[in-house]
Amino acid sequence: MIETVQQLLRTRMDDEGLAMAHGDRTWTWREHLAEASAEAASLIDMAGTDGPLHVGALLGNTPAMLRSMAAAALGGYVLCGINTTRRGGGLATDIRRADCRLVLVDTDHLPLLDGLDLGGATVVDVDSAGYRAATQAAKPFVPHREVSGQDTALMIFTSGTSGDPKAVRFAHAMAVLCGASLMDRFELTADDVAYLSMPLFHSNGVAAGWAVAIACGATMVPAKFSPSRFLSDVRQYGVTYMNYVGKPLALILATPEHADDADNTLRAAFGNEATERDIELFARRFGCRVVDSFGSSEFAVVVMREDGCPPGSIGKGYPGVSVYHADTVTECVTAEFDEHGALINVDDAVGELVNTYGSGGFTGYYNDQSATDERMRHGMYWSGDLAYRDADGWIFLAGRTADWMRVDGENLAAGPIERILQRMPEISLVAVYAVPDERVGDQVMAAVVCNHELTPQRFEDFLGAQQDLSPKAWPRYVRINDELPQTATNKILKRTLIQEGVTAGDGVLWEREGRGRHYSAISVRKQSLSER
Repeated sequence: MIETVQQLLRTRMDDEGLAMAHGDRTWTWREHLAEASAEAASLIDMAGTDGPLHVGALLGNTPAMLRSMAAAALGGYVLCGINTTRRGGGLATDIRRADCRLVLVDTDHLPLLDGLDLGGATVVDVDSAGYRAATQAAKPFVPHREVSGQDTALMIFTSGTSGDPKAVRFAHAMAVLCGASLMDRFELTADDVAYLSMPLFHSNGVAAGWAVAIACGATMVPAKFSPSRFLSDVRQYGVTYMNYVGKPLALILATPEHADDADNTLRAAFGNEATERDIELFARRFGCRVVDSFGSSEFAVVVMREDGCPPGSIGKGYPGVSVYHADTVTECVTAEFDEHGALINVDDAVGELVNTYGSGGFTGYYNDQSATDERMRHGMYWSGDLAYRDADGWIFLAGRTADWMRVDGENLAAGPIERILQRMPEISLVAVYAVPDERVGDQVMAAVVCNHELTPQRFEDFLGAQQDLSPKAWPRYVRINDELPQTATNKILKRTLIQEGVTAGDGVLWEREGRGRHYSAISVRKQSLSER
């Protein structure tokens, strides 16, 4: 029985099937893994065999990154995916925290390391003549160590949407399990082609992309995500499977539609955080099946959509997943709704998504005990995500724990408001968050990206027709931008929006009259509400 990626890749060492396609070049599995073995032999020789070996990878979604991932798995050392959007001290901190002895970098990212304190790590330019010479002259490949299923295959940093990124240890067995599960779910084989456009330093790119491809022996197509290039890539490479996280479906749907969009090879898309509207539109426009799920980067809480999933729900949780009050450590009561579908017992029903069975696949953040302790409390894993459950067990997200708002003495959560605004066909992206009220508590602010013109009158009419929207949940401020600040994994950075306060950024800002429903455009410089 295969329990490690090391074992899995060894079964493909002589495989002449296609492993990778990039540009006008292809690699068989035999060629791909031969290159990976040569890299592993070179790096092991360079680092020595004393102590654990952690290798950082500051690389894009390229053949070099896939080679390095395979090399680490075969070599029995840990590859640490470094976020390519990090800069300066934050980037250096990630590399030091992961205890990287070597850092692989390509020409595009090499300047990012200039002048940084990397804790003594050796920088290896994979595009250099020195790297090529070292791999060609490497000693016969001998793994650094034989690994078990519980050993760490990769370290993956969290997105950092609610604080500094933390290094999650991704075990060999978890990679094998994730890959096999999705391979079976979508009936994938070596004849399939996997489009890997989500960052390979992130959990989605690894668990829902790379792990799936190596499980079934599919052809991997590494790419930098581009909405405008998406369909041409699918057609060029014959892509049949893709993974996504965050807003890619919405961004692709915002591109001009053509009558022949469904004339392509794509048959399955799997990912996280797409809206129901985008799932339906994407599936219909491109003629494929879309399955959306919820899962933490720590692999401790998993929620899957099933048949019969009601509008707005993310599905039902795996065994042990529940919703708890953090202060009383008790399970939240069942959500209750009025005749219009509005949640009426917010204070009692909304709590934090937890894994009551324990840590699940989470083995702790590397070199960050305090953050690990924050996640693991009372023998349970606390996700930091707010949610509520209906009488049938369907789970609805309410935002992050920082997404609570206190408006005129009433508690509100951002998630339900965002879902209502996402019904509006003119809106493609939305983030709802709190800004300080001039007197006490909060006001609701929404930041949106539109795919069609939106007027204040149209917005007022839409909100007025939503019978499940509390009058207190009407945004006091609305900023309309061409784009919103996002992480490398297409998640909206609410903390950046909150820090900017009541401002339009480089867009348009509307304000609703204090006790009414009328919106009008205002001009506000970049400042917090408290400075006004």
